Amino acid sequence: MIQTERLKIYAASNGEMKKFIEAQCVDALKEAYTEMVCGCIKHPEQRVWYAIWMIELKNGTHIGELCFKGLGADGMVEIGYGVSEEYEGKGYATEAVSAVVRWAIDQPGVARIEAETEAENIASQRVLEKCGFIATGSIGEEGPRFVWNPLMS
Repeated sequence: MIQTERLKIYAASNGEMKKFIEAQCVDALKEAYTEMVCGCIKHPEQRVWYAIWMIELKNGTHIGELCFKGLGADGMVEIGYGVSEEYEGKGYATEAVSAVVRWAIDQPGVARIEAETEAENIASQRVLEKCGFIATGSIGEEGPRFVWNPLMS
């Protein structure tokens, strides 16, 4: 578990993830989260890189999720995140991403951290910039690609 001043962030168990998936109403999210559970089962020795990470306030209120998209052979991990609408604009995403990125870069085999965000999602791009990510100038499946620069954070 990673703790910050206001948050608790942890990789959910397979059981927690399955319950979380069952509660989803958006098919695309349900599909993405199901892929994560499959990744955890297929790669139990690397499950933290496939799990759904829960973002909670210190009082246990669930406010969002975070994930990695596997650990590449080249040492690259890609991070994704989201905070529920009622908690946006309060710095929670920045706090969570910053803490998890600092944790991730200290893990064995991790050489760099990348992220993508939709081109029109300026708030998410701003979160990445505040956390020390810089735009690479390339466009991925979800939009502009960013790479974490430890000298910028």
